[in-house]
Amino acid sequence: MRYIIVGYGNIGKKRQNALRKKCVSTVDPYVDNADYKEYKDVPLESFDTAVLATPPEEKIEIVRYLLSNKKHVLSEKPLPFRNKKELDEVKLLAEQHKVIWYTSYNHRFEPLIIKLKQILEKNGIGDFYFGKFTYGFGTAQNNVNTWRDADLGVIEEVGSHLINFIPYLFSKYPNPEGFKIIDASNFEINNSPDNCWFSYLKDHLLFHCSWDAWKNVFEIELFGSKGSLHLYGLRKWGESKLFHRIRVYPSGVPKEKSYSSTGPDVTWEKDIEFFEKMASKNKTSYDDDLYMLNSMRNITNQLKK
Repeated sequence: MRYIIVGYGNIGKKRQNALRKKCVSTVDPYVDNADYKEYKDVPLESFDTAVLATPPEEKIEIVRYLLSNKKHVLSEKPLPFRNKKELDEVKLLAEQHKVIWYTSYNHRFEPLIIKLKQILEKNGIGDFYFGKFTYGFGTAQNNVNTWRDADLGVIEEVGSHLINFIPYLFSKYPNPEGFKIIDASNFEINNSPDNCWFSYLKDHLLFHCSWDAWKNVFEIELFGSKGSLHLYGLRKWGESKLFHRIRVYPSGVPKEKSYSSTGPDVTWEKDIEFFEKMASKNKTSYDDDLYMLNSMRNITNQLKK
């Protein structure tokens, strides 16, 4: 595949590094060394696929243009469909032109998150009881008055990753109406929430996302009838660790297996590999996008009350 990157900021450059020679040009009206200022200026015969790393409000229009011109699309999250009708229209465009779109949540491809999923699939903690997901960093003031600081704020940028993990790890889509806001706060001067706690009580799950965590934090803790899983950190920040604790009956210190992962962030390359497999099978991210659309709409409605 020959790729262009639309949006040549921090994430766009990471995509270019992952694509290497597959990237034939870059597009950004605000970056001097981008190859083009406007995506419609890129000759259609020069590429097969576009990576979208633009602000969310620009993406749907660009997706429509690309699909209509028989180009595959890999979009960074979020891909903010306003409603199911708009999503279905994009699906129809993709079907008509025999191309796909895919909304990326690259953290799925962290090595130890893949390992955690494998342990779950092998019933490594038995019947699931409860769990907690935490993801935060200290960018509240960096985000003030940027595109990130609008509408759902930290919930859209950070919490969306946590919501997206649930069908991936548990191999089923929960009811989007089950997510409940516990507290959404503006501790700093942001226009949108910079810290949020929410839950999915049916499956006894608790989530915390924040721009006010002054040292980066990423944690997944899952407990079941036979043991528990504890994941700390992401490789992009250094070492990631996973502990699989195996219950001792009737009580006592559990047996423990530990795993660690260091090195470069491989999620971008793995994500592209997955996307290309989807393209070869003519499979879109429709189900994921519908789940995320309904989940975010539910959360938005709660914040308006």
